[in-house]
Amino acid sequence: MPERQHLIFDADDTLWENNVYFERAFDEFAEFLGHSTLTPAGVRSVLDEIELVNREIHGYGALNFGRNLRQCYQRLAEREPSADDLARVMSFAERILEQPLELIEGVWETIEYLAPRHELILFTKGHPEEQTYKIEVSGLAPHFRHTAIVKEKDAGSFRALVGELGLAPERTWMVGNSSRSDINPALEIGLGAVYIPHARTWSLETEEIRNDGGRLLTLGRFSELRECF
Repeated sequence: MPERQHLIFDADDTLWENNVYFERAFDEFAEFLGHSTLTPAGVRSVLDEIELVNREIHGYGALNFGRNLRQCYQRLAEREPSADDLARVMSFAERILEQPLELIEGVWETIEYLAPRHELILFTKGHPEEQTYKIEVSGLAPHFRHTAIVKEKDAGSFRALVGELGLAPERTWMVGNSSRSDINPALEIGLGAVYIPHARTWSLETEEIRNDGGRLLTLGRFSELRECF
């Protein structure tokens, strides 16, 4: 595109790996729970119900995930939960914070390519301290004009970002892996959207893409952005 564009990037599971660590923590949790009748998929369904409620109250992040696991354990455990049991459950989530940050393949060189050509913005949701730490250790921060961490990414937060930065919608694109938090809200307010699916996207972040003729690109790899922008 010859004209300079505003490219807004999601962070978790778009720039770096994230949900895979939550999945590993859940697997440890399900094994520790050892429910006599529920399969791991059944346990996951109960946890999903808890997370749907709690994300509206507490938001996201590893520590909030740990609290959700603890609540799930208290609901499903077939024995009286002890303090040691609850601490063990919380430790599964706490270990997520100890994982080294891993950029997704092609991210570093693609961001370096795009930064001189277009205006890059980082727009992520989650626990502010956790997200700030990941942004810092990624080494990508200098390439972004602006970084915003919000409790939820929806049409309202997108409108606020566009208004705050004075972005022209016809030259603005959201790049992300979540149809719920990246693609649909961007399309709803008239932005372009670049959907880069991730095989391990959290199930609660997936929904049918609602596109009524808007600007939507679907790419197989992050590095393909260089061919589009």
